[in-house]
Amino acid sequence: MGLRRGFKTEAVDLGREVRGELGLNTFDGLDPRRLADHLEISVVHLSDLDESDHGVRHLLSVEQDAFSALTVFRRHHRMIVHNDSHAPVRQNSDLAHELAHALLLHDPAPALDGLTECRNWRDANEAEADWLGGELLVSRDMALAVARGRFPEDDARQRLGVSDRMLQWRLNASGARAQVRRELARRNNHKR
Repeated sequence: MGLRRGFKTEAVDLGREVRGELGLNTFDGLDPRRLADHLEISVVHLSDLDESDHGVRHLLSVEQDAFSALTVFRRHHRMIVHNDSHAPVRQNSDLAHELAHALLLHDPAPALDGLTECRNWRDANEAEADWLGGELLVSRDMALAVARGRFPEDDARQRLGVSDRMLQWRLNASGARAQVRRELARRNNHKR
């Protein structure tokens, strides 16, 4: 599913606005837990739930990849439950995705569709949350700086608290690598 026209630019602007509210620039790492506090959204670790519950134990130790994070509403209060058995970089991605839903004011929906008991999935909302979550963790400006060699990839991953997979996705999906290739081609053509 594609993103609606103009969404990527809106996401860059929203990411800058959020970073500004947190006193961060576009090259700083954004801690999703700090953003959750700023937005007054509770973050609950799956391990904080009743571990005597078979389902919780199962998700923490047997099928860890079956559950990452979800947003739960209690009246108008938003809360994120996330799987804290995942690596910290994955937790950051999961939390950023859920926080993106909040920043985009996506309407809550039941987890299951109520008919077939299949997961209720809104492609457009999920695509937007993926994109904005990525922008929050690796801003377009940072992706360009990495693509231009201002920050080595290892340093960027550590500074931002992201996985290699997230960084590579942002370098490619944001167009940073393609833009840098075009810039280099133009410079090489001018030298001739």
